[in-house]
Amino acid sequence: MSRAIARLFSRFSVLLLGSFLLVVGSNAMAQECENPEALTFAMVPTEETIAELELYKPVTDRLAALTGKKIEFFMPTSYASVVEGLLSDFVDVAVLGPYSYVIANSKSPKVEVFATYAKRPGHLQEEGPGYKGVLISKKGSKFTSIDTLKGSVIGLTDPGSTSGNLVPRVVFSKEINDDVDNYFGKVVYTGSHELSTVAVAEGKVDAAFVASHRFDNVVDKGEVTFEDFNFLWSSPAIPQDPFVYRNTLCDDIKSKVRETFLGLGDQADAKAFLDNVKSNTFVPMSSADYDVIRDLKKAKDAANQ
Repeated sequence: MSRAIARLFSRFSVLLLGSFLLVVGSNAMAQECENPEALTFAMVPTEETIAELELYKPVTDRLAALTGKKIEFFMPTSYASVVEGLLSDFVDVAVLGPYSYVIANSKSPKVEVFATYAKRPGHLQEEGPGYKGVLISKKGSKFTSIDTLKGSVIGLTDPGSTSGNLVPRVVFSKEINDDVDNYFGKVVYTGSHELSTVAVAEGKVDAAFVASHRFDNVVDKGEVTFEDFNFLWSSPAIPQDPFVYRNTLCDDIKSKVRETFLGLGDQADAKAFLDNVKSNTFVPMSSADYDVIRDLKKAKDAANQ
């Protein structure tokens, strides 16, 4: 083989190799995003998770239609199980509590918030994409002020709850200038805001911290009345429950997920769902909207060191 032919062959080989690498690289980039055959949806547990799931059907049907994916539901046992589902790539789309979202996002930035609902005004709930943690006691009991609760049995919700655990331990502790565990005689976790509300009404706990909108749900169901309670303290506004997805999903899927929720206000068949969450519409949310929760988490972590 002459030198000229050898050089030509060498150049051709380099070009061929470069083209091959370009194709491989392009395919690799194209495969970086995830395009699963089905999307798994989960929500942090409440007393009515199963009933809420039925009310979510128009939403999940719309999600299936827009994404072209089968929608599967993961029934969680705790806030933490939803977070672990997202981190292990088992759950694709979820509803979290603000605190559990911050925890999940701190462990992996792939857990990304995209929306929440703007609440209608209620018994305790104010209008907008925020809510409050409220300290309640039973009307007619001796627990009529914060001072009278010293040494009492207090109900918290779940270790991953914002208004039912984080806010009491960080914000309320400043109010009493003491740790929650020291101030109260006994701290119990009830499992949900609804159960906390009922526990106070039935005298199973002396007082409890509940989310304003979750309290309203129990009143609206007729399980308690607004007049059954004393309202002893409320927190500053907290951003509503974040709707999240794993941002490793392909962009077209994420776009359709956002469209599913942000366009619900225009869907007649979604009215029952929106009525259930006491909302007329969803609003876009970003990670920065939950910085107030991050600040609370930092304060709690620092206090525990």
